[in-house]
Amino acid sequence: MGERPYPLRMIAWEVTRNCNLACIHCRASAASGPYEGELSTEECRRIIDDIISFSEPTVILTGGEPLMRPDIFEIIEYGNRKGLRMVIALNGTLLDPPAAQKLKSSGIRRVSLSLDGKDREGHDSFRGVDGSFDAVIRASRILRETDLPFQINTTVTTLNVEDLNDIYKLTMFLGAVAWHVFLLVPVGRGTGLKGKELSAKEYENVLHRLHDIEKMNELEMKVTCAPHYYRIVKEDGDTPKSSGCLAGKSFMFISHRGMAQPCGYLEADSGDVRKDGVKKVWEDSDVFRRLRDLQSYRGKCGGCRYISICGGCRARAFESTGNYLEEEPLCSYKQEG
Repeated sequence: MGERPYPLRMIAWEVTRNCNLACIHCRASAASGPYEGELSTEECRRIIDDIISFSEPTVILTGGEPLMRPDIFEIIEYGNRKGLRMVIALNGTLLDPPAAQKLKSSGIRRVSLSLDGKDREGHDSFRGVDGSFDAVIRASRILRETDLPFQINTTVTTLNVEDLNDIYKLTMFLGAVAWHVFLLVPVGRGTGLKGKELSAKEYENVLHRLHDIEKMNELEMKVTCAPHYYRIVKEDGDTPKSSGCLAGKSFMFISHRGMAQPCGYLEADSGDVRKDGVKKVWEDSDVFRRLRDLQSYRGKCGGCRYISICGGCRARAFESTGNYLEEEPLCSYKQEG
């Protein structure tokens, strides 16, 4: 089979919206539920069959808290048996040694845990539940002992921007294999953080700081929801390891009810995989088609020389203007000429 122009390389799959935390930045406003209409075990199997029929993406099982789904290990095992690279995003609170061992034996290749503060006070206030920080520290130890690789995810706001170096050092200390840094997109419960986003100038400064850390080459790093990071990498004379916004181009999000979106933060209904299947949605979605047409982008994004390696955050454009093709609102780059 020949390579498609837009091969599906990564899926974030919200297998449940149930969660035992109340994180202030949660895109899903996830809570303890229950949520009606979640995909059944059999429907999850059919979705996996459909995915593997035309692509071999990494599948990120997310939520909510995936371990609150009783059949999660069945879903992991089925996806792994079909040849998909299955990874999972946990908050750490429900992870004990037996669960970690079961994740590993079911076929999980990597776990992500989140640290949004350098200590208990910073992280727990962000996560909305006391003990969240200790749970992440405990989970990281359990994963090390299980020999299951894990990464640390951090969402950057004005609340923790000055702590990034300390969070990075803690990530190294815990033995993580990677640090993935997300720049806040205020959707869902995260709308309560409006005003806590970085300004365009602060945003630019943080991206330069993060590139300085990445250049030390001590740890795998990925900067997400900040596509102009790759413009900064290019301007600094380095080769970007990825392109910017991947939403709808090589990445898709599937909700707990089977609704597709370009990413978890871009709440633009892009099709129903429960009804139509993943392949049809990926290939025929009007939203995905528009996102792939870079010439349709507006404002300074449309005329930017870096559009192919950046493209601007489409979710942030949508949140601020109601149109995902508008320019990235937090970009300070000025093109000469």
